[in-house]
Amino acid sequence: MSMLNFDDRDGSIWLNGELIPWRDAKVHVLSHGMHYASSVFEGERIYKGRVFKLEEHTKRLFASAEMLDMGIPFSQDQINDATYKTINVNGLAEGYVRPVVWRGSEVMGVSGQGNKINVAIAVWEWPSYFSPQAKMKGLRLQISSWKRPSPETAPVFSKCAGLYMICTLSKHEAERGGYDDALLLDWRGQVAEATGAHIFFVIDGIIHTPVPDCFLLGITRQTVIELAQARGYEVIERAIMPEEMERADECFLTGTAVEVTPVAEIGPYRFTPGAVCKNLIEDFDATVGKAALSECSAA
Repeated sequence: MSMLNFDDRDGSIWLNGELIPWRDAKVHVLSHGMHYASSVFEGERIYKGRVFKLEEHTKRLFASAEMLDMGIPFSQDQINDATYKTINVNGLAEGYVRPVVWRGSEVMGVSGQGNKINVAIAVWEWPSYFSPQAKMKGLRLQISSWKRPSPETAPVFSKCAGLYMICTLSKHEAERGGYDDALLLDWRGQVAEATGAHIFFVIDGIIHTPVPDCFLLGITRQTVIELAQARGYEVIERAIMPEEMERADECFLTGTAVEVTPVAEIGPYRFTPGAVCKNLIEDFDATVGKAALSECSAA
């Protein structure tokens, strides 16, 4: 993977309807999105040249934009087509897709109704989010001092940039302590999610995961739930208190970037990656591979 800065790379980025040189994809320092967090985005994965569940991701991008009172000036089909144009012009078979929507710099102030809605799509090479060694032994998570907010205080069901501030702070806090990532509780003290992934626990052979009532409903999360149920595992979505982690045998994260990754430690709690983690990793790898081949055959 290239070690170039993200503003200094070869390739092209799709910006407001046109493919332009990567280094020319710039915005003004007074963009509303930077000052007032009026920005939403998606994270998508390319497998064998095809984006896994692209239509679902694009639908969620539009839903997030609507929650932030932003009307995307393109149709969902146009965004999907632009995604593949960007992938193809950059020659990627395996990688990451980042569509982003933000308010521009026409008006500076809390109200952003006079600002243009901009859309960009960038793609780049993306290996496993965590090293193979870390994935095999299970990740170490710290319990963050930050908490997920109540739905009454923020647009928690959108994938908006502003909600990731506490993820960045939690991740920095964890890394300084020698951990791989952090687990966030919610404002009630219940288990919520990691900084960029959802969390599952295996207790007495049953899979438990928090109800997504104050955080984003994950596309990979739902895929893994369906895979688990297809294998005959019972999956329960419920409120989970931190002390219940003492009873869990296995724990794993799911997300576009992490895919399915076992967890070995969360604060004082320990887990042993076992058969459930192994089976779901294999099933997920097979699913994304089949989806890519199926789409290629249909293209």
